[in-house]
Parts: sequence; structure tokens; C-alpha cells
Amino acid sequence: MPMQRKKHDAALKGRVALEMVKGQRTVNEIAADYGVHPNLITKWKRQLLDGVPGIFSSRAALDVQGKETERLIASLYQKIGQLEVEREWLKKKSLYSSVANRRDLIEPAHPKLSIARQCELLGISRSGYYYEPATESPFNLMLMRLIDEEYTRFPFYGSPRMTAWLRREGYAINHKRIERLMREMGIEGLHPKRNLSKSNDEHRKYPYLLSGLKVERPDQVWSSDITYIRLAKGFVYLVAVMDWYSRFVFSWEISNTLDTHFCMEALERALAKGRPEIFNTDQGAQFTSSSFISRLSGEKIRISMDGRGRAFDNIFIERLWRSVKYEEVYLKDYETVMDAVTGIGSYLDLYNRERLHQSLGYHTPAEVYFSVNLN
Repeated sequence: MPMQRKKHDAALKGRVALEMVKGQRTVNEIAADYGVHPNLITKWKRQLLDGVPGIFSSRAALDVQGKETERLIASLYQKIGQLEVEREWLKKKSLYSSVANRRDLIEPAHPKLSIARQCELLGISRSGYYYEPATESPFNLMLMRLIDEEYTRFPFYGSPRMTAWLRREGYAINHKRIERLMREMGIEGLHPKRNLSKSNDEHRKYPYLLSGLKVERPDQVWSSDITYIRLAKGFVYLVAVMDWYSRFVFSWEISNTLDTHFCMEALERALAKGRPEIFNTDQGAQFTSSSFISRLSGEKIRISMDGRGRAFDNIFIERLWRSVKYEEVYLKDYETVMDAVTGIGSYLDLYNRERLHQSLGYHTPAEVYFSVNLN
């Protein structure tokens, strides 16, 4: 008998999506808390962010939604009030607990309330009561930490070579597992790829404009990229926008999912400080999205994209990631998302204004970008 697809109500989706947007916990932690698969959580976050502009498009629609919500809440409380047993039982429970905590409130041996009815009253499905969420196991998280460190050392390692290295280290793993984990981390080996997919108008690719170009002044070329940041119980992603000439980092953002929105936030913050002649990225979906491309085009900025599988086309931001990881992330071993936000924020401020760069004549990026104290 085929398994039925698990259904989630709108209220649960909203709570989970808001948790993701807050960005204070990893997708693994939220998935375990609410008993929802990480892929669904990522989808709901994207739907919430995509739908935000529509909320403000019509005040009348907003009023209708508000009245409908009030009506549904009133109906819910009326239904609860009809059954004295249920009301007394609910007095002892917290409807504002996480799904994981609400599962613990179920009383299988209750003489008058079935498990199904208790689940209904607590706002969780019966399958949700029995469901064990499929998050990354501690073993997979450990493998991802090892992959991250080895990839930082050898960015030309693809999944076959990474698998071979891990086997030499004593881990009995197969190629498919490592391939999936590397895809989850958003990394791949630096080598030409076969053309396995077709581009479309929404994801237009642009030529690489920096080959042979002499970069000799600030704001001539900016670049952006995303990297994986490990945590004790999961991982997050870091995006940054950098000036090539000075290595000055204009902006950065952290997200618990690989989506376009946090890249757009970093871009907007950077453009509030200046405007480059050329903006270079890789061909990732975040940077080829219509919103990212249209924002750059609207500012009359020339768009440049790395060749497929050629991360060294964006060499300076790759060097930034090495510095961030070796000088900050691997030393600190962050426990939470907020630890990562605080630590990386402090490090990038130091990177911009205090850390001397040999390639900049032992000046800081801020000194070079703002052309001060260079004598």
C-alpha cells in the first residue's frame, strides 16, 4: 500500500517559515523541532519571502485576510469550548510550544481522548506524532566538516576524489553520499563540466569579462560569492560582496538556506555604498536569477560570470573564504547561528580595517579603497 503524503496546515507552515526567516537556527535544528523534512522548510521560506510584496499590494485584501483569520480563530475556540473534557485537557497544555514539545504532551493512555483527537487539538497531525524527521545525521555532519576543510585546501577536489580521500582516512562511505553532501554544501570540484542542462531566459548566463583586464582602481570590479559555514549542529551559508582592487568587503549576509533573498540583501547593502563598473559572480542560481540580474542591469553595471567549474576566475573572493575559515571559523567552531553572525561580523570588520595584506603592500583593504595612509 503506497504511503500517503503528509499534510501540513497553513499555520504550521507560517510558523516554520518565520523561524527560518529569523535566521537564528539552522535548518537541521528547525526540522528536528517541528518534525518536518528540511526540503519542505526551505520551500516554505522561499514561498513566504516571495509572497511578502503581495501582502502590501492591497489594503482591502489585507483587511479581508484579517477578518477571515479572526473568524477562523473564533470558530476554533467555539469548537474547543463545546467539549468540557477537551477544554480541561487543553488547560494543562501549551499551544505555543514547538511541534517537538507538543508531541511530548500526547497521552496515549488517556481514557476519553484518542491520540488522533489529541493531535488535532494540539495542532499536529497524527503522522506528525509518530514521525521522526530526516535531518542530517551526526555522522553526515562530521563528514561535511571534513569535506569543508579538505575542499578549502584543495578546491579542485570533486566528489570522486573527495570520496577517495575520505576512504583513505578510514571512512567506509560511497560516492553517492559524498556527492549529495557536497551538493548540499554548494561546492563542486574545479574542472570543466559536460553540458547536462540547458539555459533559459530566466537564468541567462553572461561572459567572463575579467580575462586580461588590468584592475587598477577601486569600484572598477566587484565580485560576490557564497560559501558554506559549519556549525556544531548544522550549517549556514555566507555571501559577501567585495571590491577586487582593494579586497574591501562592502557587505555580507548569512542564511540557513541557499536562496536568492540573502544574496539580494547583500547586494542592496553594497550598492548603498557605491557602484562598480563590472560585477562578477559564478553561474549559481542565486546570481543568475531575474531579480539579481535586473538589479545590476538597472544600475547600468556590466555583468561578468565565471566559466563553469572555474572558481579561480573569482580568485580574490576565494582567498577571502580561505582567510575567513582558517583565521576565524575553524578556530572558533561556532555553536549557533548567532555565534556565526557575531564572529564573522567581527572578523570581517578586522579584515577590512586592521588586517595587513601582503598583496596590498601591507596596507588594509579600507586604506586602499579609501586611498588613505598609503605613504
